[in-house]
Amino acid sequence: MALLSRLRLVTVDVTGTLIAYRGQLGDYYCTAARSAGMPCPGYARMHRSFNAAYAEMARRHPCFGHASRMPAVDWWKTCVRDSFARVRSAGYEYDDGTFEQIFRRIYSVFGTPAPYSVFPDARRFLRWLRTEKVTVGIISNADHRYRDVVLPALGLNQGSEWDFGVFSGVVGVEKPDRRIYEMALEAAGGVAPEEALHVGDSMSKDYAPARAVGMHALLLDRFRTADAERWRRSGAPVLPDLVSAQHWLTTRDPPPTVEEPRTDERD
Repeated sequence: MALLSRLRLVTVDVTGTLIAYRGQLGDYYCTAARSAGMPCPGYARMHRSFNAAYAEMARRHPCFGHASRMPAVDWWKTCVRDSFARVRSAGYEYDDGTFEQIFRRIYSVFGTPAPYSVFPDARRFLRWLRTEKVTVGIISNADHRYRDVVLPALGLNQGSEWDFGVFSGVVGVEKPDRRIYEMALEAAGGVAPEEALHVGDSMSKDYAPARAVGMHALLLDRFRTADAERWRRSGAPVLPDLVSAQHWLTTRDPPPTVEEPRTDERD
């Protein structure tokens, strides 16, 4: 019997699974600086600086400041300021007025569909699941703007492509914490883990915690990552896209339970 026939719920990661960034994040930061008439370091350097600033903010104020009651806009403003501060030694320093102008442009653009593209198979896959009477949930480490602005602007709407969402900046729990998966099972009406599947693109944030809860799990390798072969050796099903996932769901029996993989992956 195909796995699909045993499922009541499929949860899906967003970035890297349903949508992708257009270009690098550093591109948008440099564009914003130049629009204010200011210089900017190379795109790659700015991208690395953002990654470091983001990691530090996530450590100090997880879930986009949820626990510390920091408004998401203030969380992002601090993150953006730190991103530029990390390249200050190279002469890239802006006064407060200029920084506000740069930040407003960055924050506003990421509240639009401009920096993102939807994978061609995403809408079709989500709608197909719902026609099969499977509840579709979103699980994402993102703030409220993914739910309220970005996904709808990209044509991924609650009620037509997905039924409910669990967003870390809203609920105060983020992947890989298994509680975010338990929240999704409860939001779907108390679905049993063995009747649910999670689809994502990260071993440590998607596959391992979903399996730890008892859900089925599937990894996508859209970008032919170097880690994909290691994922396969650990026993994880790894597919290139959601077209393949649909075929996998309709032609396979549920995979046997395997020992959960250990991973030191950061993503």
